[in-house]
Amino acid sequence: MESESDRVPGAPEEAVMLPFQAEPGQFGPEAKEPGLLVWRVEKMKAVLLEPSAVGAFYNGDSYLVLDNRGELGADIHMWIEKSSGDEQMACAMLAIQLDHFLGGEPVQHRHAQGFEAPEFMALFPRGVSYKEGGVESGFRRSQGSGPVHRLYQIKGKRNIRAKEVELSWSSFNKGDCFILDLGETIVSWIGSQANIFEKQKVREIASLIRDTDRHGKARIVDANEGEEPEEMLKVLGQMPELAESTPEEDSIADTSNSASLYKVSDATGSMTTTKVSAKSPFGKELLVRDDCFILDNGANGKIFMWKNGANAEEKQVALQIADNFIDQMKYPRMKTQVEILPQGKETIIFKQFFKNWN
Repeated sequence: MESESDRVPGAPEEAVMLPFQAEPGQFGPEAKEPGLLVWRVEKMKAVLLEPSAVGAFYNGDSYLVLDNRGELGADIHMWIEKSSGDEQMACAMLAIQLDHFLGGEPVQHRHAQGFEAPEFMALFPRGVSYKEGGVESGFRRSQGSGPVHRLYQIKGKRNIRAKEVELSWSSFNKGDCFILDLGETIVSWIGSQANIFEKQKVREIASLIRDTDRHGKARIVDANEGEEPEEMLKVLGQMPELAESTPEEDSIADTSNSASLYKVSDATGSMTTTKVSAKSPFGKELLVRDDCFILDNGANGKIFMWKNGANAEEKQVALQIADNFIDQMKYPRMKTQVEILPQGKETIIFKQFFKNWN
């Protein structure tokens, strides 16, 4: 039984249901086809954008972005900036309806302007532009419509973690390790100044990607700095001079890599949030069926909500619970990304906080 000290300070006994209910039939059959679709929230409805308008975001609006990869899964991204509270609630409810339309399988993400995750920015090969100011993003994806390529940075000394970064040599440095996931090939790259703990972790994460995301079918290629394989150079180009790294950066990373695990439940008739583990790696068995869980990596700007068999109320208020949690922990709301994960669709960034995920 959880003690009173394990409760999140100021955690609400009940979460208020969102007042907006999305109209049925907001999404057509095109949402079930592989591809990228973007809707703008207009007057509490989802309006599908023309392909020519994709990638331009007005900072007074909210948007839904669907990355449907067919059998490889789907992600729903909510993008907000200065839109009204009602419009943001409408965006959240529309995301829930789209999630339901797609069978409850997608992973849901929420981003704010200027703090989008690299996987979101990589969806727009022509780049992203913000209207009212026209600030253009520096992120670009080097590949076209082929398989999804991802780059992870492995950094730290005591709390070593993988973090997805921009797919570019500019993300690299001599002091860290990196994983380039190319689907059939996974390149495990070790910088010349990387510490022994990062070297151990990069092999662990590469194996986790192979065994879970690639179902054991990918090939892992180990590469030291200066010995880059052809597959790596084909995607990134020739390696430029890389930046140096310092031990102080590893210490900073250790702090931001810390995480705690909380259970969210309404089993008693009211919504409660209780801490189940104060330090990772967590045991996978802590993720109990029929409850929602919050993995708090807010020090690194990320909150994960995991749900397995969650009831309708828990699913509907997931974003609201996340926002309450962010406020209680005094994290900056606009800078803190939220990711909602259904059981079986966990990302590598989430899995790495658990021991023996397999």
